Amino acid sequence: MRLWHEALLKFIPDNQLKGQHRECCALRGKGWGKLHSTVNYVFEYEIEKLIAYHLRVMSEIELRKISYTLNPSWYIYNYRGNNLGFDKSIRKERVFEYFLDEDHLIYQEHNQQYLEDCIDNLKGKLNKKVYKSFVDPTVDHTVLSDIISSINQLTRLEV
Repeated sequence: MRLWHEALLKFIPDNQLKGQHRECCALRGKGWGKLHSTVNYVFEYEIEKLIAYHLRVMSEIELRKISYTLNPSWYIYNYRGNNLGFDKSIRKERVFEYFLDEDHLIYQEHNQQYLEDCIDNLKGKLNKKVYKSFVDPTVDHTVLSDIISSINQLTRLEV
């Protein structure tokens, strides 16, 4: 459970991006306020920031044309999931203020050190895939160059 650094959303593999969407759904819903060491900082802010971050995640999924069905309700700024429905206390203008402000990170915790931590985490995941592809004959070897390219891009990335 983690929110990837915002700068990584353009680079993380499709599966991680889809996982990020599911994580945001859980946090926006009944998971809001349920502490977990890697996302505790999210609860120190208003929920509007999480929703803006989630909109950025969904925008990246759409931009990449990833084969994945997004429930359109999650695009509604005050939707909190099937169990919670719509929250009238969520301020639409704040959500879109955060979402549209591309000059600033939504979460101040997404600093250079957090970026490096996320990159190391992602490299570890990607390296495991590379290793698995060598020992598992069912893995499609054509994805190796994409994985290695992603690792190289991540190495050069800075905030």
